[in-house]
Amino acid sequence: MMREQDVLDVLNLLADAGLTAWVDGGWGVDALLAVTTREHEDLDLVVRLDEIDMVRTALARAGFTTVLRDWLPTALAVADHTGRSVDLHPITRSPDGGGHQALLDGDSFHYPPPVRGLIGGQVVACVDPATQMLCHVGYELTEKDRADMANLRAIYGPVVSHPSGHDRAP
Repeated sequence: MMREQDVLDVLNLLADAGLTAWVDGGWGVDALLAVTTREHEDLDLVVRLDEIDMVRTALARAGFTTVLRDWLPTALAVADHTGRSVDLHPITRSPDGGGHQALLDGDSFHYPPPVRGLIGGQVVACVDPATQMLCHVGYELTEKDRADMANLRAIYGPVVSHPSGHDRAP
């Protein structure tokens, strides 16, 4: 499990190293809601592909040395000896302040620039609500996914289109 303090520790570690990271996934939803709504198995982060080696080094210094999945340049997941895990979504920066993630099928997914969220009272960069909802399209949602989407809709309304116009999620 990745607890609130674990998330803040990882974000602070990366920030102290001068690295870019936006919170995505379940913690990204909670950041948008400014409240921790449930337990989280991992921490999803959007990071810059040109910084991936430095991100890996910083995470390894914090004990995240076990590679769970290496699908670079699309994704990389690492864990520590306690089972905490970080799932990295590398992007190549785009002129709008967002970035493009290479997908396994050769296509790409555009992340718009990050927005402000809160985790444990700390301001964090996170994925915007429309992109969060888009990333939950095209597969059978779990109970926690349905709850996350309901929580987002309760605050942000029925965000139905992605600012970039893309309809594919990573």
